[in-house]
Amino acid sequence: MTKLSVNVNKVALLRNTRALGIPSVTRAAELAIAGGAYGITVHPRPDARHITEQDVDDLSALLEAHPNIEFNIEGNPFHNLMPIVRRVRPDQCTLVPDDPGQFTSDHGWDVAASADRLGPVIRELKDLGCRVSLFMDPVSDQIARIPALGADRIELYTEPYAAAYAQGAAALAQVVPLFAAAARQATVLGLGVNAGHDLNLQNLTYFCRNVPSVLEVSIGHALIADALEMGLTATVRAYIRALETV
Repeated sequence: MTKLSVNVNKVALLRNTRALGIPSVTRAAELAIAGGAYGITVHPRPDARHITEQDVDDLSALLEAHPNIEFNIEGNPFHNLMPIVRRVRPDQCTLVPDDPGQFTSDHGWDVAASADRLGPVIRELKDLGCRVSLFMDPVSDQIARIPALGADRIELYTEPYAAAYAQGAAALAQVVPLFAAAARQATVLGLGVNAGHDLNLQNLTYFCRNVPSVLEVSIGHALIADALEMGLTATVRAYIRALETV
């Protein structure tokens, strides 16, 4: 079954609006784990507008008591990411090509243009014991270049899929085959397949039914929004049920 990693960035974003320390990022992680989450994801940005370095350290300490829970840290290795990863050594490091002030991640790597810079970073991360995933658009000639760099997985950037799902069957017919082909290509190349961005309770099952071999999804915004109504632990269980029906 596809596994669920819960992104807790939006918990930190709310916490940062007041100097009260609530809601707690570590408590949110505990509730997600209680609901059956496979992993916890964070994406610390240079401006620390949500997850801070202290949050990363606190979550790392928390997860020491949960060795079966994956810690996934996302970010751009050419900005603030590498000092954090060197200190914490997460289970998985997802490299994302976003700019320092970018509102949210909105595209995958241009591997052809970035290979010379990415190669040494990936080698260092592997030496640190991290599984390495590259945030990618479903573009065949870009994915084909990844094995030479030594990365372990891709994470498919799924916002175009989510937009197509909202538009209906005709849009899905144009977009889903691209993601399915990218997943099949990655698998043939020996790469694992993750996915994330704008996945939610409505579109998650359809994606995983039609895109093969998705090992893990990372979901934050929609899941935290759903938790405002259902509670975090119950929401995580609902997402897991959606994955169980694939």
